[in-house]
Amino acid sequence: MSDLIKSRFGAFTPAREVVAGMDLTGRTVIVTGAASGIGIETARALAEAGVRVVLAVRNVEAGAKAAADIARTAKAPVTVEQLDLADLNSVRAFTAHWGDHPLHILINNAGVMACPQSYTAQDLEMQLGTNHFGHYLLAVGLVPALLKGTKSGQTARVVSLSSIGHRRSGMHFDDPNYRRRPYDKWEAYGQSKTANSLFAVGFHKRYGPKGITANAVMPGGIMTPLQRHLPREEMEAFGWIDAEGNIAKGFKTTEQGASTSVWAAVGPELEGIGGLYLENCGEAPPFDKANPTVGVLPHALDPDAADRLWGLSVETTGA
Repeated sequence: MSDLIKSRFGAFTPAREVVAGMDLTGRTVIVTGAASGIGIETARALAEAGVRVVLAVRNVEAGAKAAADIARTAKAPVTVEQLDLADLNSVRAFTAHWGDHPLHILINNAGVMACPQSYTAQDLEMQLGTNHFGHYLLAVGLVPALLKGTKSGQTARVVSLSSIGHRRSGMHFDDPNYRRRPYDKWEAYGQSKTANSLFAVGFHKRYGPKGITANAVMPGGIMTPLQRHLPREEMEAFGWIDAEGNIAKGFKTTEQGASTSVWAAVGPELEGIGGLYLENCGEAPPFDKANPTVGVLPHALDPDAADRLWGLSVETTGA
């Protein structure tokens, strides 16, 4: 594992430190789900380094508040655009509006976790539909813009937020949307996070040679609105919080949780490199039971599964 790509940063590095001293003026990034949680801190760090930031959010009012907060220390414009990843028509409208205006970084950060069984506007299971299919359509629709972003002599980058939750499930290609099998909220979440990693593998295979790289990111354990669907009792049972509501040791702050996303977006160690699963500001090792807090399982990086998921994504979205 000595040949794994590393940086000088670690698990608890604040996102600002990853871009300290960098002048990223002239670059543009779209960050989905950037109205709260690690999304807003990802956007803030990049904006302070001179990147023009576009917050792609479902709730425009919340996005406007986030943009105003980020703008206080930003060195470039911060704007807000409406995007509902649970509605493919909203995604198509977003990419059509963007057109081929140069885009240098796309960070697919938004997500839903362990929600009750529900379906998107196109009748896709909510977690897979939002976390994967919506982001797949967004990225593919923005390819012309990302290609324009490669003309500065650097690759454009796509960052796909996965999770340690990928260990809960691989892809169930026979019934990905729970039409026939019983719904399990954690299995569904795991499937969607595996899909996020496989998407990076598939996207990089197709667009890496054209100058657009893609990597998956595991941000770590962070308490954010992502936990909105979880009752307190369940989080206590997992050991995430204690009876008084204190967060368990090992959890990151939102700014620390944003650091690997920021590194994936601008880290020089990753120039021209893609198809990886990153965590703690480095390339993740293969999972080992002896050190279960880190590592990626093979099914999340399997090239055959990535190709199969790409085909399913084309069939599902028409893109």
